[in-house]
Amino acid sequence: MSGEVIILTGPPGAGKTSVAALVAGGAARPSVHLVTDSFYRAIRTGFVLPYLPESARQNEVVIDAILAAVTAFARGGYEVVVDGIVGPWFLAPFRAAAERDHLQMSYVVLRPTLEVTLTRARGRAHDELKDVGAITGLYEQFAVLDELENHVLDTSDLDERQAAAAVRRAVASGRYRLA
Repeated sequence: MSGEVIILTGPPGAGKTSVAALVAGGAARPSVHLVTDSFYRAIRTGFVLPYLPESARQNEVVIDAILAAVTAFARGGYEVVVDGIVGPWFLAPFRAAAERDHLQMSYVVLRPTLEVTLTRARGRAHDELKDVGAITGLYEQFAVLDELENHVLDTSDLDERQAAAAVRRAVASGRYRLA
């Protein structure tokens, strides 16, 4: 039996990693918390900051690697919580894999207000992105999601546990599934 995939995304500082750890840790079946930043950090030479325009080819390769890991775990029966900046611009290969491998795949965007996002980002570990311009730019990319707007959870007033519970409810509702 294939597992389920939950893509938990949003701008830096939205709480993805904390919430994803709780969602994966509270799963009813075997689960994996797949942190996409690890795939970027694995690049030792030639790394380009993934939000820069010249990173397009690198980002495509990294998404392919992430998708290979996601589908391998999911086909093995694991619930996979994908934790990272997976914007709508990266969804086509995920949708194709879900269809090809008959996977249930949900897409949940954590989007607190920009003020909350920046405050949370400032409090992050020393090696995490804290550049206000970069965070604001990425926030703006998640600000208008058109047909995916109904996949947004405003977590401005939620702590990590409340946000994880909201994600679980959202996924259980089936409304956050990628067609």
